Order: sequence, then structure tokens, then C-alpha cells
Amino acid sequence: MKADFLKGFILAMVISAASLTVHAASDTFKEFIYNPGILKPVDSTLKVKVGDPAPDFTLPSLSGEKITLSQFRGKKNVVLSFVPAAWTPVCSDQWPGYNIARSLFEDQNATLLGITVDNIPTLYAWTKQMGKLWFPVLSDFYPHGAVAQQYGILRPEGVSERALIFIDIKGVIRDILVSDINVRPDLGYCALQLEKLNR
Repeated sequence: MKADFLKGFILAMVISAASLTVHAASDTFKEFIYNPGILKPVDSTLKVKVGDPAPDFTLPSLSGEKITLSQFRGKKNVVLSFVPAAWTPVCSDQWPGYNIARSLFEDQNATLLGITVDNIPTLYAWTKQMGKLWFPVLSDFYPHGAVAQQYGILRPEGVSERALIFIDIKGVIRDILVSDINVRPDLGYCALQLEKLNR
């Protein structure tokens, strides 16, 4: 019981630290950030559900290699983090927050895959401004938004929803969070779902 309390306390401290510092990343290059204003919170219809095998895909990454979702099957849990667009306010805070929470993923034998519909050169410039990210950043640019469309989270204007999809080591979807596109997903929720992946 004491160990559970300590683990919960450490988790709360990590989440608190992350929430205090994630805004610093976008503040350092805020003159380059495009603000689209308030958007319709959700504007798509999911094509997957909890319990489904996660649809496989292969996408190019910033490192130059192609990443295939099924390469992690039997090895790691996976969290897909879809964000709408580079150089926008919420997205520029969300991913740096996962740098602070890296140990939460590692403790649960999970990797994070960041996905946007932007092309590689745009993602390269954007992530250089954000600072080094520990997880692969993938481009769903061509065919435009094909993976987001496959999962049912491509919006009519051609960007993806702000979504987190939790996939266990067997390749099965265990949780889906399609957030209000205007709001950064709660890191605490992410931590709780990560813990459930190994149960």
C-alpha cells in the first residue's frame, strides 16, 4: 500500500511538472505559431473501437526510416498521438510535455508515435524549434491523411483530430481518446491508460 501511494505521488509530481513547463516550448518561438482560432471540438466519425486490432500502417519518420505499426507487435505497447498541425499553439505544447513524461512510457514498456498530416520538411523545422523529442515523429502527408482516415479521425478540412490511441503488445486497441481539438489532452489520463496496457 505504501509503494502504491509513493508511485501515485511520484506520478502526480511528474504530471504537475509537465503541466507547468510544457508552455515554455511554444513561448520560445511564439512569433512563428499560427493561431487558427477556436475550432469545432470534434468533426469526424471513428472507424475503430476498443477491442479491435489496430489497423496497420507504414509512414515515413523524421529520422528517414519508415515505421510500421506492426513492427512493435509482441515487443511493445504503443500509443499513437495524432495532432492536427505543426506550428499551432496546442500541438506545440502537447508533444514537449511527453518529453517530461518519458519514464511513464518506459515503465509500461510503451513507445509513443507522434503523427500529423504535415510533410517531412515542415515537421523537421517545427520539431527543431520545439527541441529534441524522444519519440518518432511520422508524416501522414501522402496519400494525404490516409492513416487518420483509416482510423476515422480525419477532419473535413484535411487535418486529424487530436487523438490518443492506446494499443497493447498484441496489437489490440485498448483505449481511444479523441479530445477537443482546442485543448491539450490530460497527461494524467494518459498515465492511467498506460498503466492499464499491461493488465
